[in-house]
Amino acid sequence: MNYRVFGKTGFKASEVSLGTWQLGSKWGDPFDEQVAMNTLQAAYEQGVNLIDTADIYQDGMSEHTVGKFLKGKKDKVFVVTKCGRKLNPHVSAGYNEENIVKFVDASLKNMDVDSLDLVLLHCPPTEVYRNPEIFYVLDKLKRQGKICHYGVSVEKVDEALEALNYDISAIEVIFNMFRLKPAEELFPKASKQNVGIIVRVPLASGLLTGKILRRNNIWKS
Repeated sequence: MNYRVFGKTGFKASEVSLGTWQLGSKWGDPFDEQVAMNTLQAAYEQGVNLIDTADIYQDGMSEHTVGKFLKGKKDKVFVVTKCGRKLNPHVSAGYNEENIVKFVDASLKNMDVDSLDLVLLHCPPTEVYRNPEIFYVLDKLKRQGKICHYGVSVEKVDEALEALNYDISAIEVIFNMFRLKPAEELFPKASKQNVGIIVRVPLASGLLTGKILRRNNIWKS
């Protein structure tokens, strides 16, 4: 496993992380804690020390299981979680101090920790990036010790560039052979500001795995 310093966090993170959207099950199957534990253990044994989760993954079971697994582990594992997608409707007005604090407190409880390593706003509406009040809330949570770092998970490169106006530590963005735009402007600017990058959908949802073939003009895995 290769490691590199993860931006402002100062943490020496594995270049390959574990995403936990479907931790403990296949798509559509019920959550299986033993499968989740086995998955986490396999990643840990291979040197993965960065885990990406979110409060909405498996209705909180992903966070809960990650927290349970890490109890008593000798080596530090850096956990990235996300908040905001529990909002219904998912609108910019929902990104306010009351809700952000509620989400962070729930994640602290789910993982049974005193402080969260890194919290990302979970692909919020574009208007949120133009509202400094939301980032003041995250600054306040840092001062209170509830979170160590914060950042954003984005849908668009323009949103990521907007987020660089704040004291963020990381950006999560789609980047693969079909989506190369982040390398043009975002990556150089993020590097200059020492903001870490988390690449999501690196295999284009399976299209780049080599397991999906076209037969008779029909794509099959």
